[in-house]
Amino acid sequence: MKIVFASHNQNKTKEIRSVLPQGIELLTLNDLNCFEEIPENEPTIEGNSAFKANWVFNHFGMPCFADDTGLEVRALNGAPGVHSARYADETTNDEANMHKLLEALKPFSDRTAQFKTVITFRDQHREIQFTGVISGQIGTSKRGEFGFGYDPIFIPEDAAQTFAEMTLLQKNKFSHRARAMAQFLEFLAEHT
Repeated sequence: MKIVFASHNQNKTKEIRSVLPQGIELLTLNDLNCFEEIPENEPTIEGNSAFKANWVFNHFGMPCFADDTGLEVRALNGAPGVHSARYADETTNDEANMHKLLEALKPFSDRTAQFKTVITFRDQHREIQFTGVISGQIGTSKRGEFGFGYDPIFIPEDAAQTFAEMTLLQKNKFSHRARAMAQFLEFLAEHT
């Protein structure tokens, strides 16, 4: 089965490829010679995920899925949330985003946060969403060399390491994206 992942993000693609079962060929937007950025203008993570999946399906007519992820920090009323990738500015700069978040959290002792990933699958028969959430804490400084985004400052529940200090195999045991993907893969196994 061929399925399109509606993304140009190499890091996300690597994570997803590492959990896909044999028999599913993952294509990215680059494989379809689609190099434009799909807009992420919806007010929710769920909305962005659905918009991207529908955009790809409407343009290419192939089964596809899209994800959107947000880091929701309790002390900041859920921010950066849907704006996580462009929290500091429009450049999607991980370092700037982390710096802004650490600065915003300085007045607060509560550093509780959660990562949420929503995957939308779209084919000719249906549109369905899968949600994965992992709770944790925002550290006070960056730690680790792996991962991407906010991984160097996010410490998942029941862990002493940040996501960036974990190998991909360790992170995939319980990350937000892995949890959403597990639901998605269960769905694919039942329907393919």
